[in-house]
Amino acid sequence: MNQNSSLMAEIEGTVSGHRDGHGFVVCDDGKPDIYLPSNEMRAVLHKDRVKVRIVRQDRKGRPEGRVTEIVERSNAPIIGRLLQESGIWLVAPEDKRYGQDVLVPKSGIGAAKAGQVVVVELTEPPALYGQPVGRVKEVLGEIDDPGMEIEIAVRKYSVPHVFSDAALAQARTLPDHVRSSDHHQRVDLRDVPLVTIDGEDARDFDDAVYCEPAKVGRGKGYRLLVAIADVSHYVQTGSAIDVDAYDRATSVYFPRRVIPMLPEKLSNGLCSLNPGVERLCMVCDMLVTAKGDVHAYQFYPAVMFSHARLTYTEVAAILSNTRGPEAQHRKGVVPHLLHLHEVYRALLAARQVRGAVDFETTETQIVCDEAGRIEKIVPRTRNEAHKLIEEAMLAANVCSADFIGQGKHVGLFRVHEGPTPEKLDTLRNYLKAMGVMQGISDKPHPREFQAIAAATKDRPEAQQIHSMLLRSMQQAIYTPENNGHFGLAFEAYTHFTSPIRRYPDLLVHRVIKAILLSQRYQLPALPTPGEAHAKLSKRLASRVKPPSDKPVKKPSVDTLAWQAAGLHCSANERRADEASRDVEAWLKCKYMREHLGEQFSGVVTSATSFGLFVTLDAMYVEGLVHITELGGEYFRFDEARQELRGERTGIRYALGSRVDVQVSRVDLDGRRIDFRLVTDGELALPRKAGAKSSPSKDKPTGAGAARSRKPRAAASGKPSKSSKAKATDRPAKTSGAKVKKPRR
Repeated sequence: MNQNSSLMAEIEGTVSGHRDGHGFVVCDDGKPDIYLPSNEMRAVLHKDRVKVRIVRQDRKGRPEGRVTEIVERSNAPIIGRLLQESGIWLVAPEDKRYGQDVLVPKSGIGAAKAGQVVVVELTEPPALYGQPVGRVKEVLGEIDDPGMEIEIAVRKYSVPHVFSDAALAQARTLPDHVRSSDHHQRVDLRDVPLVTIDGEDARDFDDAVYCEPAKVGRGKGYRLLVAIADVSHYVQTGSAIDVDAYDRATSVYFPRRVIPMLPEKLSNGLCSLNPGVERLCMVCDMLVTAKGDVHAYQFYPAVMFSHARLTYTEVAAILSNTRGPEAQHRKGVVPHLLHLHEVYRALLAARQVRGAVDFETTETQIVCDEAGRIEKIVPRTRNEAHKLIEEAMLAANVCSADFIGQGKHVGLFRVHEGPTPEKLDTLRNYLKAMGVMQGISDKPHPREFQAIAAATKDRPEAQQIHSMLLRSMQQAIYTPENNGHFGLAFEAYTHFTSPIRRYPDLLVHRVIKAILLSQRYQLPALPTPGEAHAKLSKRLASRVKPPSDKPVKKPSVDTLAWQAAGLHCSANERRADEASRDVEAWLKCKYMREHLGEQFSGVVTSATSFGLFVTLDAMYVEGLVHITELGGEYFRFDEARQELRGERTGIRYALGSRVDVQVSRVDLDGRRIDFRLVTDGELALPRKAGAKSSPSKDKPTGAGAARSRKPRAAASGKPSKSSKAKATDRPAKTSGAKVKKPRR
């Protein structure tokens, strides 16, 4: 197809609005997004489905489109604040991707009052010369009401947060405790001192563990039991509870509130492995060698009795001092905890031999008061107990993946693929620019990443190098196609250990039970995929390998059903993460409004063409120092080095650079925090738009040395989450932001 015919072709996709007023069409075929200028966005809204025709390339080289047809209007509700301006009622959308306010006739206001947060549904779509019109469907309350940020997020991201009447009715029919009839064909483990080890604030307990020395072959080893709540015994396929659980796909965790996947009677009661009560479980019973290799394993349903509910802090204290007060209080389980620690050390040694990626990153926890306001943000440290449980769960997950593979049954694997060629090239260029001698092959092994991390751990730029290694990796997904787990260096991996809060784990339990009974588990008819599913499907389409000469086997109906389930669970996992990040960003903005004008020290966590993202040392909050606030000279973005460099002074700002900043602006609606750079105790001199200085010789990397003058208002940018996900399963994404003029 020549260029003219490609320009004439119509392309179908979904509109993705931008807070600056323009937008993009996310193409159904996985091709690059098509840019829509602001005039093309007048008649459409975020999430509408449209057909577009490419009319030109814009100045950035992006395909620019013109909307030729509106295929389907989005029926998603819009959340915003009800305002009255010059006698006209309107709703200003909280999600700035909706670029237009919604007009509301007086008859459509209902009981809502000016300033309140409301949910509005459209009665008239936008037009080229007319704004959208709607009516108030629900009043959420005042903007400063406790928990308002969560009420907004669950609706903004369409997170199911109310169980159906049928699911609640079914939950009421479930027993309050394990009945004697439930013991049938189960191994009795009630005398085995299994214990749960979780955080202090945990309310549901998926897993319990036990370890004892055992002879493996002719050598020393361990018998490790990982008992997981048997949710599948109570949640039958296609039942009302199962339908709701599939719709949610995962529990969603917010500060001070959890939206569970299962009704509370199950999640905190009947399925939770609470201490001192009988519970049904599925057990992965493993023999582990002294070198940390799983020599043999078996799965079976059992009935158990948790002998103690332990916390990570408590177990870490016992392991560090077996004669301390914590150990004295838990004398009965101390020997078993020491055996657990021994098998953990063996599993950890095997992990190192395997070459799994293991970067130490800082995760944070938001501590709120009773009113839901942030009291403090603290680092969440991983101690020996955290790592002990993690390795035990990894071992059980690997065994479950192997069991499904050996049983030749379709199931959901947790797949984490290596870097894309594009990300690999970017990483190579960066490492070369940083003088890192270790190379990366075209088909890298995680051991290569771990070797680079180890070789650079003592360098001043270690944090920045490790961050780039993380960013080069892809996100993990659920799929029936086993392509291994790159970060963990496993040939096969799945999720078995959290069926209370993750639907894929529940499916894995059902498959394992079916294999044990020499049966096949059949997925029910699945609901119509939602928007999140469609978006992920398009994103994954771009990963499809080029066609080869070998004939491609058409997937079976069963495989297609599992593919749809994997896409659904993966997309809803992303949705839960986005909703959680949105709430955290809201809370951090409210928190930082109390610190306007104050100065803090921090570290550059991302460098972009439009500025620097800086995370404050004391508060673990990230904000943007716009490029116009870096001083009175012209800065260029060096993509290879991931840094901004001044052309006149040669001063550089890169990942890991130490800086001092002042909190200059907080935009709660936009979830944005802006900083100004402080140098030598004074604010940096901002450069005039378009100013450019002549380049000079390079100078050593520093935090900035421009002289200060009266600062101007900071430009705005988009904050991103300061805590980074673990490299093993959900690599951190590069922070993204766009600059926007203030909206009225």
